[in-house]
Amino acid sequence: MSNSIKFAILGCGRIAKKHIEALSKLENTKIVAVCDILENRAKIVSNQLQVPYYTNYDKMLLNEDINVVSILTPSGLHAEHTIDIVKKYKKHIVCEKPMSLNLEDAERCIKVCQENNVKLFIVMQNRYNTAIRKLKDTITDNRFGKIVLGTVRIRWKRDQNYYDQDEWRGTWDLDGGCITNQASHHIDLLQWLLGEPIEVIAKTATRLLNIEVEDTGVAILKFASGALGVIEVTTATRPKDLEGSISILGEKGSVEIGGFSVNEMKTWLFEEKHPDDESAISIKENPENVYGFGHISYLRDVVDAIKNNKSAPVDGVEGKKSLEIIHAIYESAITGKTVYLKYQPKKSPLGKNSTKDN
Repeated sequence: MSNSIKFAILGCGRIAKKHIEALSKLENTKIVAVCDILENRAKIVSNQLQVPYYTNYDKMLLNEDINVVSILTPSGLHAEHTIDIVKKYKKHIVCEKPMSLNLEDAERCIKVCQENNVKLFIVMQNRYNTAIRKLKDTITDNRFGKIVLGTVRIRWKRDQNYYDQDEWRGTWDLDGGCITNQASHHIDLLQWLLGEPIEVIAKTATRLLNIEVEDTGVAILKFASGALGVIEVTTATRPKDLEGSISILGEKGSVEIGGFSVNEMKTWLFEEKHPDDESAISIKENPENVYGFGHISYLRDVVDAIKNNKSAPVDGVEGKKSLEIIHAIYESAITGKTVYLKYQPKKSPLGKNSTKDN
């Protein structure tokens, strides 16, 4: 493999900008081609990067020298694109969250990458936020003692224009609602910090938007440790985004991280003081939007893993964990019952059409 890792961008929509910005700042990386079924979108990014564009990814992969494909297409197509590209071309995959919309497809993605000896990277960039890293280390060091409660709150504005800009948005087959799309990263953080959940009970509603999925949801989780968790998410916040936050309460301390994208330390209180507590409370990053700054650090680890044959920073097995919780939330909201993990969803409508039917 040459010194530079060659990336192709599949999907030139809203999130592509963050990937392009991050990759452009990293050494030993190069974007060599872009693809989108909407030619105008592909052209715009192509002109920006001065690389070839395609409207068919098979043609792109046949014509270009590519090491990694960044799959930034609609959520409901992530698994289909991952499986097809790995089977045909054996390329490493960077896949935006969620890795798929149903659990069977997530398993297929994991299996096909293992069988073809390629790496699967699921983008969970908020794990790389400075404040989140500090919180994770503090939990590992047991400064909280027994953890009592973890809470995530996503209070963002997504108006009708956001959902109307693409036909797939706000659908069960290709997108999911605020729990799947907007809360996916925060649900990942909650399970990453608190461990395995064993019970979920939830309610969802569509209050302000003309979409087939929910714009508001709440869930209560019980973890194997005995700790409880609360998930509160809505895209019906008006008139603007308020917060994307997480708080952890324990017998010896309390931490809250707020800001738009869990990027600003709000509370850092512990019974036993440490020398670095003053620097911890001062952690504040100022991203221009809810995506935060984590893509650069995440993709740096992706490049390192490929060049040096290391484990993926967030692989398919790890990426699937938040998807299991998301399905449990929908299952509980529809049935009105507590859902016990691990389980196979029966009523969850998310990602109804799996790749096995194609």
